[in-house]
Amino acid sequence: QVRVQESGGGSVQAGGSLYLSCSASGSSSERFCMAWFRQVPGKELEGIANIDNVGSLLYADSVKGRFHVSRDNAKIFLRMNRLRPEDSGRYYCAAGPGFCTWRRDAFPYWGRGTQVTVSS
Repeated sequence: QVRVQESGGGSVQAGGSLYLSCSASGSSSERFCMAWFRQVPGKELEGIANIDNVGSLLYADSVKGRFHVSRDNAKIFLRMNRLRPEDSGRYYCAAGPGFCTWRRDAFPYWGRGTQVTVSS
């Protein structure tokens, strides 16, 4: 069984920065694709960044150039810069054994999420 847990988040004014961390514990988790998704009120769950075990990265257009993901074995980190009010939502970390993708069903392991609030 793989357990995924996020930390970080919080509240910040527009233009500010926040830092999220996530760790996956369990068999072979260091080889998994790990990803950040977010649920913004009124919108569908959105994949925003993922990273595989060799460091290949993908970013959603909505965060490209502002958010930066990094990885240390089965831990990933998300540095969020130049935050906007529309970035507010619940951020989830997910892990899966296959290739990195934006498909939610490719990630069987999810954290409970952490809240990010950006005020204008």
